[in-house]
Amino acid sequence: MAIVLALISAFAYGISDFLGGLFSRKVSAWQVAVVGQSSSTIFAVVAGVIIGGDAVARDWVWAGIAGLGGGFGTAFLYRGLARGRMSVIAPISAIGSALVPVSFGLITGDRPSLLAIFGVVCAFPAIFLISQIVENAPAGQGGIADGVLAGLGFGFMFATLGQVGSEANLLPLGLTQGTSVVGIIITATVLRAAWVPRTRAAFAPLIMGPLGVIATGSFLYATHYGLLSVVSVISALYPASTVVLAALVLREKIHTNQAIGLALAASAVALVALG
Repeated sequence: MAIVLALISAFAYGISDFLGGLFSRKVSAWQVAVVGQSSSTIFAVVAGVIIGGDAVARDWVWAGIAGLGGGFGTAFLYRGLARGRMSVIAPISAIGSALVPVSFGLITGDRPSLLAIFGVVCAFPAIFLISQIVENAPAGQGGIADGVLAGLGFGFMFATLGQVGSEANLLPLGLTQGTSVVGIIITATVLRAAWVPRTRAAFAPLIMGPLGVIATGSFLYATHYGLLSVVSVISALYPASTVVLAALVLREKIHTNQAIGLALAASAVALVALG
């Protein structure tokens, strides 16, 4: 169950990132992030109320902290996707989003099986290969730093969100999405970037709300069924769907190294599932 939920999370994150990158090419990435996360906040609150739960103070604290990391990661990811090739920036962000929670999980006591460990190990070169920049391809070097910063933000979010208890269900997720909006606004203000949506195009990311809830909610439930150090790596494979969508819709070419990386990513998932 944990692997299935983590894959759903990865797929939803990939689609959301693809849409975010498209929207960020038309309006400010900061506006896209604010509108998209605000929409996710509304859907998360509604879902949390409908499903119910028994969240304690500790759950709310971890959920709030996770949102700050998620907001930071979302803002820089969308800016990076707007400045560079989707098939490069998204995988770079995935490296940090996997490394941070894996390290946190192992330090706090996760002990995955040997087969699962091998799958986790395979996932990192998969991410690296998917993110290979081919010579003479317009890679958008200016966005690579954004990808790194996004990965650190997402990794922090995964690590802290994984500390929310199973009895809480989706209730704290509304706080996570809400504080992510605050994180985006703070980051944009420090960088003196325009984040207030003022045009009709800036509100198009409202459709991303359900995707954000599905992605984050699936990851949260996955941590209740499996180890954080394993689940986070599967969720961090979200660039695979972003790369495929970029190839199908934007005609971005999938090069040999990226194709090998996609195959290795599939193998990593299979190994973790068998473990």
